[in-house]
Amino acid sequence: MTDPYAVPAEMRDFADRSVQQARKAFEGFMGAVKKSTGAVEEATSSSALNVTASASKAVTLAEKNVTAAFDLAEKLVHAKDIQEVMSLQSEYLKAQMSAIQEQTRELGEAFAKSMTPGKK
Repeated sequence: MTDPYAVPAEMRDFADRSVQQARKAFEGFMGAVKKSTGAVEEATSSSALNVTASASKAVTLAEKNVTAAFDLAEKLVHAKDIQEVMSLQSEYLKAQMSAIQEQTRELGEAFAKSMTPGKK
């Protein structure tokens, strides 16, 4: 007897390819963002570098969060059943809550440094 909730292999393959293509597009986008951020850093005065560093930190953290979401999507595509989906989702949420707390602390520190003259 087949599982009525089973995802057909063709649909799973399509979803997997879609996630991979989206990840590749995002990585290309982040490459362009990092390149333009580097160009801005080269063109700014030293007093503006601290603000630029804070913005760069925010971009890096956003990239980590999107990468974690892509990783989850890849795992979900390969999940065998609803229990595994729920387990993966739960693990992801716990990890992201911890990451958000750490990222909030890091951004606070970066922002504080950007507001302090002469510190990088």
